[in-house]
Amino acid sequence: MSFPRYPSYKDSGVEWLGEVPGHWEVTALKRGFNVTLGKMLQPESSSPDDELLPYLRAANIQWGGIDTTDIKQMWLSKRDRAQLCLESGDLLVSEGGDVGRSCLWEAELDNCYFQNSVNRVRARDGHSNRYLYYWISTIKDKGYIDVLCNKSTIAHFTAEKVAAVPVPLPTPDEQTQIAAFLDRETAKIDALVAEQRRLVELLKEKRQAVISHAVTQGLNPHAPMKPSGIEWLGDVPAHWVTPSLYMRYSSELGKMLDSSKITGDHLIPYVRNVDVQWGAINLDDLPFMDIREDEHQRYTIKAGDLLICEGGEVGRAAIVPTMNGVFGYQKALHRLRALKDDENTKFMYFTLLWAANTGVFNLSGSSTIAHLTGEQLRKYRFPKPPIAEQAQIVAVLETETAKLDTLTAEAQRAIDLLQERRSALISAAVTGQIDVRPH
Repeated sequence: MSFPRYPSYKDSGVEWLGEVPGHWEVTALKRGFNVTLGKMLQPESSSPDDELLPYLRAANIQWGGIDTTDIKQMWLSKRDRAQLCLESGDLLVSEGGDVGRSCLWEAELDNCYFQNSVNRVRARDGHSNRYLYYWISTIKDKGYIDVLCNKSTIAHFTAEKVAAVPVPLPTPDEQTQIAAFLDRETAKIDALVAEQRRLVELLKEKRQAVISHAVTQGLNPHAPMKPSGIEWLGDVPAHWVTPSLYMRYSSELGKMLDSSKITGDHLIPYVRNVDVQWGAINLDDLPFMDIREDEHQRYTIKAGDLLICEGGEVGRAAIVPTMNGVFGYQKALHRLRALKDDENTKFMYFTLLWAANTGVFNLSGSSTIAHLTGEQLRKYRFPKPPIAEQAQIVAVLETETAKLDTLTAEAQRAIDLLQERRSALISAAVTGQIDVRPH
């Protein structure tokens, strides 16, 4: 779809904005809108007239709408209630956190107010908050707000900064026309994005199902089955076994980091929890740890080892690739190393991926932050086919997951292109590079 340009243009007077249609005005936001910062949190009542009422924080302000899942309350005076009550159509702009994140208030809650991490912008003189919402999203997307707020420090998009933002303003009627056009067109794009996201989720579910069936049922649909003796596992092929992990792999927890030993003659790079993602290990730009040569057998890794996250996303795992040099690993990781040659480490990797996705590790540890201790890990019993069958299953899974990953990547590329199209369309409309008025 192509759109005409306006008949004439002029210099906006703003270097990063360039030219705008000749009849548009470029002015500070405060010339057409009132900006109000919310109330500082008041945890206790200070007057008989105070009322405990719901309020919005920056966390509630999300692109596309208000997140009402966690609405808190605070005390507001009669004056606060008069000045800070939200009205349908108000534009809410985050003052802190992800500065500039915005949405329009659609009266999702009755009698609601806002904290001082949120700016309320209210149009006057016929101007359009919806049009301004699209303008704010454009300058956020282009990085102008982050520069304005000096995001290298603790960023704040203060009411004064919001009020001073330059805005290209067509007539109020034209603002309404542009906003209505963008509402329609972005809704179409959003629907296409939602379809692709559903496809990504279906592909993810399909991938998990393929892995789950292969590592617990095998490839032969007619194989005789037997109870595994493990409640969360169920039946497995009759010729498979389910020994504890300690009978199959040696398990070592990495070395505890000693901040006092970051210099010396035994410094080597070490892998952290964050460096281990599903199927990939980062070996670039790693920090260093003091690991003596007599500790290498215990605290270093070699190609083919399996590293498993002890905390965070418990059970997340990857196989160590071929490396140049010596690398250690931190205490936040377990290192599994096959005890015999009847183990295919890639099969164990797929088994761990299945276990993590089905919640097998969810009950690890008793603290609020889950941890998978060495003792717990060694006791887990997982299905074990004969080594030849492990290799067959791995070959099938590598082929099938590669196909699904390709389809997922294509869907994600489609999402990225649609989102780029959405941003470009909004930017072109609110800067007057295209004329979207009815003709």
